[in-house]
Amino acid sequence: MGGRATDLIATFRPRLLLPLVFISGMASLGVEFGAARLLAPYFGTSLYVWGVLIGLILIYLSAGYVIGGRLADRHPSDGLLYQITAWAGLWIGVIPLVSYPILLISQQGFKELSVGLVLGTLLAVVLLFAAPVVLLGCVSPFAIRLLLRDVQTGGNTAGRVYALSTAGSILGTFLPVFWFIPTFGTRPTLVGFGLALVGISVAGLWPRRRLYASFAVAVILAWIFLPSGIKPPQVGQLVYEKESPYGYIQVVKDGSKTELILNEGQAIHSIYDPNSLLTGGPWDYMVVADAFRPAQTIEVAPKDVAILGLAGGTSARQYTAAYGSGIQVTGVEIDPDIIDVAHRYFHLDQPNVHPVVADARYWLDTQAKQYDVVVMDAYRQPYIPFHLTTREFFSEVRDHLRPGGVAVVNAGRTATDYRLVDAIASTMAAVYPSVYLVDVPAFSNTLVYGTMEPVTMADVVHNLGLISEPVAKDVAQTVVNDGRLRVSPYHDQVFTDDLAPVEKLIDEIIFNYATGH
Repeated sequence: MGGRATDLIATFRPRLLLPLVFISGMASLGVEFGAARLLAPYFGTSLYVWGVLIGLILIYLSAGYVIGGRLADRHPSDGLLYQITAWAGLWIGVIPLVSYPILLISQQGFKELSVGLVLGTLLAVVLLFAAPVVLLGCVSPFAIRLLLRDVQTGGNTAGRVYALSTAGSILGTFLPVFWFIPTFGTRPTLVGFGLALVGISVAGLWPRRRLYASFAVAVILAWIFLPSGIKPPQVGQLVYEKESPYGYIQVVKDGSKTELILNEGQAIHSIYDPNSLLTGGPWDYMVVADAFRPAQTIEVAPKDVAILGLAGGTSARQYTAAYGSGIQVTGVEIDPDIIDVAHRYFHLDQPNVHPVVADARYWLDTQAKQYDVVVMDAYRQPYIPFHLTTREFFSEVRDHLRPGGVAVVNAGRTATDYRLVDAIASTMAAVYPSVYLVDVPAFSNTLVYGTMEPVTMADVVHNLGLISEPVAKDVAQTVVNDGRLRVSPYHDQVFTDDLAPVEKLIDEIIFNYATGH
């Protein structure tokens, strides 16, 4: 019986090689997407994060190709290959468990602005992915060596292996993006890919199945019983968190205030406070945008407002409170899960507010309506989608403004570094006759207002004085009395669809701020 079992295993193992190649290719891309999602709540999803991640994954795979080829020539054993993939699968399953405490350290680094700590933890997490990806890189050359029976058919063998590996990679791209991560989350996705690798490897290592099966059980138990939170809030009590297809969402309770935190958590995207409608944040200053027009004889209230980047709907509620339910507010938000959060936790239930799920620029391009005010707050702090910072985009916004209408942009900054404000205002100055700035003292933000007609400082101050609605009046008096209103002095580089280095600019601002330069 023992001999027959051995013969059956010897016959069975080679048949698993091609399925193993397929699953390994699938896992390699699944790991890449999983790595991006693990890093996103702590380091963001900027072009640079993706660039570093993809570049390192390719380096790891290249190292695996070399190592796998040499190992296969020296030890052409399918048992060795199954051991390699078993360890790769187990390592993938462990990554989300091990990375969690490391990423918490990086959060503390952000809080204390310790560049070395943040970069060190980023490097540590990225290196966690080195071992499994290098091991996965070994699979294709190793499988080719084992399957090769005749040099005359070597091309066909290599072609089959790489075709299967690529097919697996395609599936490893679509499954996490469209199903696994949005449905189950990042940690279960990585564990699932790891267990798939372990499962087929254990089948190939049948006589030694207990060793690897026990490791797999340990990973499953750790996944079930270890803390499942993605990231604790820096301040306040966590009420809700979710990984959506577009990012990481947190709802945090801080005293009487409910706050919406996205991705890295370095900014508050919406506030709801039942005790106070005004927040002291940039949303307050959006409600006076209609004052940025030539001097009026009577107070003019906006009739239609478009908010690109609705988030929790703070500014939509304030517009409604200031001007009544007669004002129509269209709020565009790319993430449907954020709209759900806005309804559940931020009391976005005003009948005059109409949420729309869409990309802001696409929505703007595909509808013909015009507005009195267009607010642009569709930014994923600290990074801004480049296509919402260009001359072409601001020209499209202008085309959707009524005569006398106003474009408003919420731009981030530090106490001394206004380079992003400079870039936004300079680009808007290429489109709008007058551009004004209002700094938000309690937040690191500046509101940039672009007008459809030439407007003087005296015009704006006069119109702010006409505002009588209590909510808007309080904001108007603050703008005038505190001297925060000024004409934009910026006329530097104009961002275009072809060249808008906004991520590079923001990274420089963050680095200089963190290092004290």
